[in-house]
Amino acid sequence: MLRRLNCKSVLFEILIGSTFVVLFSSCINTRQAKYFPDAQNGTIATNTPIPESMIQKNDILNITISSRDPEASAYFNQTPTVSNDGSATATSLGGTTGYLVSASDGTIQLPMIGSIKAEGSTKTDLRNFIEKTILDRKLLVDPIVTIRFMNFRVTVLGEVNRPAVISVPNEKISLLEALGLAGDITIYGKKDNVMVIREENNKKMITRINLNSNDIFTSPYYYLRSNDIVYVEPNKARVASAGRSNQWLPILFSGLSLAAIVADRAIK
Repeated sequence: MLRRLNCKSVLFEILIGSTFVVLFSSCINTRQAKYFPDAQNGTIATNTPIPESMIQKNDILNITISSRDPEASAYFNQTPTVSNDGSATATSLGGTTGYLVSASDGTIQLPMIGSIKAEGSTKTDLRNFIEKTILDRKLLVDPIVTIRFMNFRVTVLGEVNRPAVISVPNEKISLLEALGLAGDITIYGKKDNVMVIREENNKKMITRINLNSNDIFTSPYYYLRSNDIVYVEPNKARVASAGRSNQWLPILFSGLSLAAIVADRAIK
């Protein structure tokens, strides 16, 4: 009888020990797990403008030109043909034709106008340039140019529930919306050090955002631009948990198996 009790005691101690290992390996600072822990009821004055995305190589633009004369305007809205070097000047996405910004020189080919440098401009800059060109050449009277991104998207990676590339048809998305569409940050994600990677003028710019602070509401990175990448780093609990799991789980399972065998033989 004493032998049986000792075996049961050993098994009980192993189970208790393994429980403590699991609990201590998953300790997380609850304050850091919250969004805006210091936020109080009230109003936050924000003047954060929605940033205009810079046009980059391989972007796809939908460009429509209209005027008082629909027949004359129709010539500007014809589907472009393939250029002399064999590269396509337009592509189709979702049933809509758009202009592909050349990967070699950042230009687009517009009917009746020709080659135009698009890379490095905003939609407003490009629209003003096209309208001025049409007026200077007296091609249309009172032209109206409308430009939209057809491939406006942001990418969310790291410690989120559903890492994804998110398409944004209305060309407006905040950092919080993007995280929400990616299933939110997991309890192992560092909310105080979210990385936003943005490309501008052929340079990658990295900015770190603290979502534990109310400063995000006035940050120029509150709204994302097209092709932004959001990366959520894992916290120490995730790294430690992964490390401990690799070290302790094989030992734990072996110990439990041994205890079960000992207990079974003792009972017999």
